[in-house]
Amino acid sequence: MAGHRRRGAPHRAVRRATGLGLAAALLAQALLTGCTSGPTASEHTVDAVQQALDARAAAVLARDENAYLAALAPELAELRAEERRLFRNLADVPLGSWDYRVAKVERDGPKAVARADLRYRIAGYDTAPVAVPRVLELGLRDGRWYVTADRPGEGAAEQLWQQGDVSVVRGHRSLVLAVDQEPARLRAIAATADRAVPAVSASWPSPWARRVVVLVPGSVEAMGALLGTPSAGYRGIAAVTTGETGTTAAVPADRVIVNPAAYGLLGDFGRDVVLTHETTHVATRAHTSSATPMWLSEGFADWVAYRGTARTAGQNAPELQRAVRAGDVPAELPSDEDFSFGGDAEALARAYEGGWLACELIAERWGEEKLTEFYREVGGGKHRASALRKAMSDLLSTTPEDFTARWRDHLRERLG
Repeated sequence: MAGHRRRGAPHRAVRRATGLGLAAALLAQALLTGCTSGPTASEHTVDAVQQALDARAAAVLARDENAYLAALAPELAELRAEERRLFRNLADVPLGSWDYRVAKVERDGPKAVARADLRYRIAGYDTAPVAVPRVLELGLRDGRWYVTADRPGEGAAEQLWQQGDVSVVRGHRSLVLAVDQEPARLRAIAATADRAVPAVSASWPSPWARRVVVLVPGSVEAMGALLGTPSAGYRGIAAVTTGETGTTAAVPADRVIVNPAAYGLLGDFGRDVVLTHETTHVATRAHTSSATPMWLSEGFADWVAYRGTARTAGQNAPELQRAVRAGDVPAELPSDEDFSFGGDAEALARAYEGGWLACELIAERWGEEKLTEFYREVGGGKHRASALRKAMSDLLSTTPEDFTARWRDHLRERLG
């Protein structure tokens, strides 16, 4: 599961220039390193290209615009103008690291194409770098390698700074990065995210970062570009969470991406629910895997978001309540396909509501501690069916068939 999806004057943190001499020294070393080997890139050429990109990265961290632009071919005015714009868009983003990991270099005389991962880390939030595939073209001029083009690699989504000047608001437990948004709105989002973090921690006892990064693009179309997918399926979705699931290795913090249009239609309660739901995905990410059914991952996130509120089951699950009262009680727990975007909105709502009530059933019948333990054990399995059966047997003393029957009874009791 690549990510989780959900319905429904700023404080400028500028990392000031330090180590300008390092950027200049690396740049000079890289630009003076040339090679005249054959069509296949030699190890020396690969090293020279890596050094050129190292200098470029050092200039970003040092906030040295002149050194950054010096790595570009001087005759390409349009490229230099675009790169200057991108460099300045990053001015307020608190970068902890920025580097290029070259994977492959193809050389044809004075030209080279490098496939690399741009890796960057937000200081204080990311535990490991975010990796973004890039394809960089370089040219050899008077013994120096210059960047002549820089474009996304295969499957790469846009980054926020490619969409405009990034505004930065720091909360107590959150960092909000945005483009084309009013400062007051960003401060309100940071305050909501700050409330979400302790609410999640109270429900999820396992260790997690206890902080969250929220991206707010300028439009739903820009949101789709950040996700690398068409925006049409996100028009009614208030926020989504991206991130790698099911790994115990050091991985970067997830990004909660807000749809400014849909989020803006919500009231205060709805905004709290959305950001608490998404923050739950951030907290549980390391224990979520392909073995975790979406009814559990999405249902648990809703359970955390609704926990402690005074709302009735019918208020939280209106679509499912209508179905139950009409005698249409679902025969099975929601499938992953039931959570697909772009289809029947009411069916999607019923899937979320059914997942929430399944998690509520576990919390009420077996206890909240058992619910979180169940989530972790299922996510630690290799195969979904066996992981669910084992976790239900070991922790709940039941079977998937019996649990489904209990869940259907729970729907009738709570929504009938």
